[in-house]
Amino acid sequence: MKKILLLLTLTFTVTTSAQYAIVSAVDIKDGADASYLKTEEFWGPLHQQAIKDGLELNQSVWKVIENSDQRETPADYFIITGFSSKDQLDNYLSGSADFGAIAQKVYKGKMSRRGISRMFDSSTDSSNERRNYHLQGVSATIFAGGDLNPGDMMTMNSTIAKSEDFESWEIEVAKPLIEKAIMDGNHRWWNLARIYERTENAYEGITHFFFNIGDMSFGSYFDEYAKTFKGKKLIEGLGSASDHQNWVQLELISIHN
Repeated sequence: MKKILLLLTLTFTVTTSAQYAIVSAVDIKDGADASYLKTEEFWGPLHQQAIKDGLELNQSVWKVIENSDQRETPADYFIITGFSSKDQLDNYLSGSADFGAIAQKVYKGKMSRRGISRMFDSSTDSSNERRNYHLQGVSATIFAGGDLNPGDMMTMNSTIAKSEDFESWEIEVAKPLIEKAIMDGNHRWWNLARIYERTENAYEGITHFFFNIGDMSFGSYFDEYAKTFKGKKLIEGLGSASDHQNWVQLELISIHN
């Protein structure tokens, strides 16, 4: 079950909004991809142990394949760390996950203390900055298509809520249409998450993220629904409830759960 919870997630369960996540947008230095991925290979087993110890729910690393972000430092990778509750997330941030001790445990007999220290010291050398967003799950569809595996693709869209009932519009109008597409085999998963906190260097303005796994062909279901007067008005209301911003297409590099 944990493999189909990301989120974030990428991180939220498919039936409740009681999960939380940290989404970290990582801007990599030019030519530093190999170094960055080596760092993630080192950290992966540490996150696996942290999950086993009840400090995290899951963790995944995604590479940006394509994006619409025209700003100077768009992310090259996204790291999504999921938590079962806000308490678990807050405890994680306050230092409950002692990764130094976890590393000594995980790499005992495999890597020297000096080697571990070098990996910790160099962990941020390949990146220019990381912009963190703390998310609370709002709603998600059923999940289809089996477990997530490296190479799977996901689309993440940012948006700005323009009305207080934006989330209701998405849950009551969009979600059922996307779930119909999933049941017909034309999509895998949709998730809506609310940003409740962000680091100072994170982009301002955006209020929510959408996560989609699948071929994004569910647009035809909206078009068909809009053929009736009622459906047309509901789709218009849905569109006016938020202002969609940038999107990124992501490839799963690694997942731990």
